Amino acid sequence: MNKVLRIILNILIFSVIIGFVWYMARSLGKQEPLFGSFSLTRQDEGVSAYMKVNTIKVKSDIISFELTNSNIYIALNQAVMITDYAGVLITQFPVGKVIRDIKVDDGCIYLLYPAALEVFTYQGEKIASWEARRNNSDYCAMALSSEYIYVTDAENKNICQYTKEGEFLSIILSPNGFVIPSFSFDIININDTIYCSNSGRLQIERFTLAGRYIDSFGKAGEEAGSFAGCCNPAYLAATQHGDILTSEKGVPRISCFGQDGQFRALLFGSKSLGGGTKAYRMKTNNDRIFVAGKNTLSEFVYDPQLAAQSSCAGCPIDCLLRKGL
Repeated sequence: MNKVLRIILNILIFSVIIGFVWYMARSLGKQEPLFGSFSLTRQDEGVSAYMKVNTIKVKSDIISFELTNSNIYIALNQAVMITDYAGVLITQFPVGKVIRDIKVDDGCIYLLYPAALEVFTYQGEKIASWEARRNNSDYCAMALSSEYIYVTDAENKNICQYTKEGEFLSIILSPNGFVIPSFSFDIININDTIYCSNSGRLQIERFTLAGRYIDSFGKAGEEAGSFAGCCNPAYLAATQHGDILTSEKGVPRISCFGQDGQFRALLFGSKSLGGGTKAYRMKTNNDRIFVAGKNTLSEFVYDPQLAAQSSCAGCPIDCLLRKGL
């Protein structure tokens, strides 16, 4: 009798274990994605107003890049590459340090490192260098004005202001408090107004050149015009007429906002960018948008036929990216 009871008990225990395993597998299968799930619209599925016309491929990951009217300046891990718009190499030079950002202005190349800045000629000759103000600094991105350099510091959660000669001037703080959970701390200058991502708060903040806080915009959400996930936008860029492009990670997409923070349009959804989870860097030049992902730099041009199927169809702004068509 005891033997029969033991068999029955073993069967019951086995059944409970099987049931538990089935329940967990079913639950995990229904688990929400880490970065949230979009209610996909036609635009999110990949219809963009911009057609790819060229792709430049390099041998290592693109950290950042800058555009002038004639050349592309690409920051690799520890080197700078300069090409023309067709991707033909003009020159390149090593720097021996991990690059975080690159800017080009006044005939000079400005390079940002985790705890230093350096200035080079177009030929790769170093003409200036200075260390970060704090030993524990972890610099992310920089923006330039005619007189100043603005650098975001992820470790100390502030913006450092320097002269272009390297003199430290001030620390700029957010009255809301910068929340930077995953190194998304981009900064740009548009018409002498500084725009900085406060990615942990899913917002963009505006400051004067003197560092005075103006306001902020942005809201959490999965729909176009909002910022999803834990820390977006990851990157910022300016259009030729001063609107703001934002790039998100998690479910990558690139959107356009006016200087007043009003949402204009979703320019690229995840599929049109190539998918993945990392944010894509972007810059504009005249009527073109350049998008960097991993080791490729793609050039896009506005296409009226594609635009009729995209969110740009409802945009009331006479966008300068459309000029000349």
